Amino acid sequence: MHALSQPVMVGKVAFGGGDLVLIAGPCLIEDEAATYDMACYLRDLTAELGMPYVFKASYDKANRTAVTAVRGPGWQIGLELLARVKERAGVPVLSDVHETGQVGPAAAVLDVLQVPAFLCRQTDLLVACGETQLPVNIKKGQFMAPADMAYSVEKVRSTGNDRVLLTERGTTFGYHNLVVDMRSLAIMRGLGVPVIFDATHSVQLPGGAGGASGGQREYAAGLARSAVAMGIDSLFLEVHPDPDHAPCDGPNMIPFGDLRALLRSVQAVHEVVRAL
Repeated sequence: MHALSQPVMVGKVAFGGGDLVLIAGPCLIEDEAATYDMACYLRDLTAELGMPYVFKASYDKANRTAVTAVRGPGWQIGLELLARVKERAGVPVLSDVHETGQVGPAAAVLDVLQVPAFLCRQTDLLVACGETQLPVNIKKGQFMAPADMAYSVEKVRSTGNDRVLLTERGTTFGYHNLVVDMRSLAIMRGLGVPVIFDATHSVQLPGGAGGASGGQREYAAGLARSAVAMGIDSLFLEVHPDPDHAPCDGPNMIPFGDLRALLRSVQAVHEVVRAL
């Protein structure tokens, strides 16, 4: 794919520096003990595999299908918890911001601000995130052409912040279904930014479980390997010790028991691609 002018640094982790970076964690914060345990497990596994790592957990899932859906602890409590987990586990942390009022408090804790897919065109939110000068990961909307993400990137860059990441997470393909066009990975990287592939949200079935989203996690590993073969910079996975009993996104999350084998397989593909 296209060469990047420079990597985006998140602490010592380089997105676009040649290594395949993993962003992984649960869909949302459940409680401090569980979140800390997951962060430590993922930290230790990626250290064993020699894989740069950023921990992900959402403090609020503000775009749930139904009003009764589990959303998480909220931004104030959630950020306090993430700050403690970050300090205790010693991992860089990413989470979603949904409103401009959350950006300042989130920037005081997080290492990467993530703009959710449904909000990827929200000018005020993108500019507010850019003004923090922190790395900003913009998830491509399910309704967006990949080339049009140039305008979202430019909104962040208008603040003088060039630390932008783009994430592919599937495109709407009829009711309750998404499809991944692998060309989008090359198209978005052609915008001069590191590109991430979200393998687990890409197998989501939005609204397909009667007031909640379903998923087809059996396809996530194959899509992940395909995306790595396209030359992505980072892989995004939602993971959980017991996805079938997770509070949200269980059908598309990767069980911890399957994670080591998946990561080894994508690393093997990455090494082949890097040698070409």
